[in-house]
This record gives sequence, structure tokens and C-alpha cells, in this order.
Amino acid sequence: MVTYNPKDWIILILHFHKSDTFKKLFISLICIGVYAAAIVYTETSIVHFHFKNSTALHSILGFALSMLLVFRTNSAYDRWWEGRKNWGSVVNNSRNLALKLTAFSISKKNKIELKYLIINYFFSLKNHLRDVFVESEFFATDDLTLADFSKANHKPNKIAQVIYNKIIAMRNNNELTMDQLLIINEELKSFTDNCGACERIKNTPIPFSYNIFLKKMIFLYCISLPLFFGAEFGYTTVPITMILLYVFASIELIAEEIEDPFGTDENDLPADNICEKLKNNLNEILD
Repeated sequence: MVTYNPKDWIILILHFHKSDTFKKLFISLICIGVYAAAIVYTETSIVHFHFKNSTALHSILGFALSMLLVFRTNSAYDRWWEGRKNWGSVVNNSRNLALKLTAFSISKKNKIELKYLIINYFFSLKNHLRDVFVESEFFATDDLTLADFSKANHKPNKIAQVIYNKIIAMRNNNELTMDQLLIINEELKSFTDNCGACERIKNTPIPFSYNIFLKKMIFLYCISLPLFFGAEFGYTTVPITMILLYVFASIELIAEEIEDPFGTDENDLPADNICEKLKNNLNEILD
């Protein structure tokens, strides 16, 4: 995720980074600019024909397209923000569980074991949502070795299972009371709940029909601009068409990037930083 000052307008306007939509759309902008110039030349110098009373029709189409893009952007941002809330819940519940374990009369060894299991959980959740396995981010414990962990198909579930088994074993050994078990149950349950919520976002994209329809609408709207306005505005139509394509297509590209917020794109959630800070928090609480 990009760290920036939202109040620094000049820097933001002049700054280009690797995910900037202008770079991604550069070839498309050049192509539609050439196309628009060819249409204007044809209408003004060869056929001498233009559509009459087309402004109102195109304005209505533009308004309808704008509404679709607003819905698209809001839907994508809702997914991004829901992902951030789920990660916030992981952070809060991990801290709460660590604080409660500190208050309980359990052995130092078990506290350290549980600390590393919790740390393993949120690192494995981050990597699970990215479909990767990072061995260097795994901390082996007596209850969970690297060999056993690497065999698991669903690694967050594997760690959650080990945590539950560890807690139940401590209860059976009278290291935890039943009341204490009930006190931490909500935090234990929240791990799997948040994992499922993140998986729902990741595995349920915007419906294909809506996605492809919106792209077709943007394409048809932009290529029709020179046809309707070429004779009236002349070669001014060329930059107008390029600007409108840039605006509409950029909104769609931004929505595509943020609707799955768990990857490593610049606009995705800062999961690496969240995990590192949370690891430091747990080391401070449970050491």
C-alpha cells in the first residue's frame, strides 16, 4: 500500500507510480486518439456529414455510464473496506487473546507456545489470501512442526485446530478453568470467522456479466464520440475523446485493483505491515 499525504495536492498531481492508470492506458489513449483524428478528417474533409441533435442523446448515455461507474467504484471500495475491517478484527482479537492469556495462571512455556501459534495464524492468513507459502514467516512449535504445517491444504484452519487442541489440553490439565475457557472462546472463534469473511471477498468477484457489460459500454461510448461530435467540434474532439477514455477507464481499472484487497498491488491492504506490527505487539505482551 502506498503511504502518502492526502493534503499535498501538487505532489499527488505530478507524481506517477507503477500502478498509475495513465501508464496502463497509454497505448489505448494513443490508439483512440488516432481513431478520433481519422473520423474527424473523414467527416470534415471527405464525406461532409455529421449527426444532428446528438448532444442530448450522448449526454443521457454519458449520465447512465457515470451512474454505472459510481456503483462499480462503490462496490469495489466496500470490498476493500470490509477486508480492512476484517484485518482490524484479527488484530484486535489477537491482542485481546494475548492480554487474557497473560492474566491467566498458565506456564511460561505454554504462553510462548500460544504466542507463536497466534503469530503463525495471522501470517498464514495473509499468505493464504495471496495463495503463497512463505517458510521464513513460520515459527515451529512443539505442537506444530514445519513438516506438518506444509502438508496442510488450508493452513489457517490447521493452526486454528492446533490452537483449539492446545487450549483443550490445558483445560484437561487444569491449567485453565472452564470460566477462563469461556472468556477466550470469542477470540478463538473470531479467527476462523475473519478468515471466512476474507475468503468470501477474495473468491466472489463482481459478476462477470456486469463487468464485461461495463467495459463494452465504456468502449462504445468513447468510440462513438468522434462520430457524433467530429464535424461540430473538429479536431478538438480528439483530446476530448482521449480525456473521457482516460477518466472512465481509469475508474474501472482502480475498481478492478481494489476489489481484491489482499494481494501485493500498491492499492491493496498493507497486510505485511499489519502482521509485523501485530507480531511486535504479541512479543511485548506475552514475553
